[in-house]
Amino acid sequence: MDRKGKIIVLEGIDGSGKSAQYRRLSARLEREGIPFRSAVFPRYDEESSALIRMYLSGRFGEDPNDVNAYASSIFYAVDRYASFMTDWKEYYESGGLMLLDRYTTSNAVHQGAKLSAAEQPAFFDWLYDLEYGKLGLPRPNLVVYLEVDLETSLARMKHRQEKTGKPGDIHERDAEYLRRCIATGESAAEHYGWRRVALRLDGEIREIDEKHEEIFSIVRSAL
Repeated sequence: MDRKGKIIVLEGIDGSGKSAQYRRLSARLEREGIPFRSAVFPRYDEESSALIRMYLSGRFGEDPNDVNAYASSIFYAVDRYASFMTDWKEYYESGGLMLLDRYTTSNAVHQGAKLSAAEQPAFFDWLYDLEYGKLGLPRPNLVVYLEVDLETSLARMKHRQEKTGKPGDIHERDAEYLRRCIATGESAAEHYGWRRVALRLDGEIREIDEKHEEIFSIVRSAL
């Protein structure tokens, strides 16, 4: 069957405001009467995320680099494959719109950060071939990447951890790793042609509603 659905992905590292914008975009699509289904990755409450949970909790090493970019990418790819095959494949292939909070794109940012700038383009190509070629997952029609700086990311994560009482995982506890993720996100956005949404305007952090209007405009143009 020809795949006629569409996939829109919101991407960004911790502290980028991605989750808040995802909620606003979901609510906006509902208000506008645009039918869609959603999925949030990783799916921590599913069996398919077992290796992800072991990895993030430090079972394979306390440093993210203890697991190489290719191996850790496969952990996350398996969870997405299980989600597609058991949850939304039929809906998507019948023409449905999927709104995703993270996707293959997160591997590009978070696992690509383990590699040098010279190594990243080959990894980016390998990653998309793995998930969209070898595994047969559908490619996104649009990726909206929310930019953030390290200071803002760390401050927002600290606030969230204090509010929830939950400690950060091995990614969130490593400021140098997060710095590399930010740089890698910029490289991935350039490599793949993602649409970027800036954190600041004229030096000031933008209001959440202002960013939402930009995001919705980008999404609307892709529908």
